[in-house]
Amino acid sequence: MTKSEIKFLEGPQNRWTEFTFTVNVLLEFIKGFRKLHFVGPCVTIFGSARFKDGHPYYEKTEELAAKIAGLGFTIMTGGGPGIMEAANKGAKDVGGRSVGCNIVLPFEQAHNPYLDKWVNIKYFFVRKTLLIKYSYAFVVMPGGFGTLDEYFEALTLIQTKMIQEFPIVIFDTEFHRQLVEHIDLMKAAGTISATDTNLFLFTDSVDEAVAYIQKNSILKFKLKPGTRRKPRRWLWEGD
Repeated sequence: MTKSEIKFLEGPQNRWTEFTFTVNVLLEFIKGFRKLHFVGPCVTIFGSARFKDGHPYYEKTEELAAKIAGLGFTIMTGGGPGIMEAANKGAKDVGGRSVGCNIVLPFEQAHNPYLDKWVNIKYFFVRKTLLIKYSYAFVVMPGGFGTLDEYFEALTLIQTKMIQEFPIVIFDTEFHRQLVEHIDLMKAAGTISATDTNLFLFTDSVDEAVAYIQKNSILKFKLKPGTRRKPRRWLWEGD
């Protein structure tokens, strides 16, 4: 977190500090809106920054992202290394569009080299909002706390009908086996609805994942993924 975010989360501050923090958050949102407004319908791929090129998870992500990009979607990620890089690389390899929403960290997470466009964001909650805002499907690859945070944020918004019922794919059954077992436990305990497990697909198959997204995003919402809004030059908007 940035120093201002850490201070904000320490509890009540003086009114001027909280006002200026709120203005900075607003400016971060505006920066993200202007940068990402014309990227077209996206699929966001979540996953760990720690898997390097050559790792099976990296290679599978690259393959999956390429096929999703082949549907016409823009591939969106957190913009960093690992799974994020693999997803952006997969899109670029097939001539697809690739964007990132990078987080600014004290140890500097640099954006990966496979992005057509990216935006650097100071605050995690702003970044998560932007990743969800422009996406019509979500793919959860193996990852850590951040990946699970992003997954459950999207799932909760869908479950509570705050956003449309966009498809979610949880990829790699062995890695996520205990996660899905815990979700089944919550269903058995009644802390989630019996139908909530219908909100995601749990799979090892690239083709099944792509078909699921095509059916539950493109066909369901009558999308035309290859189309994008045109910028208005008089508003200094860039493509």
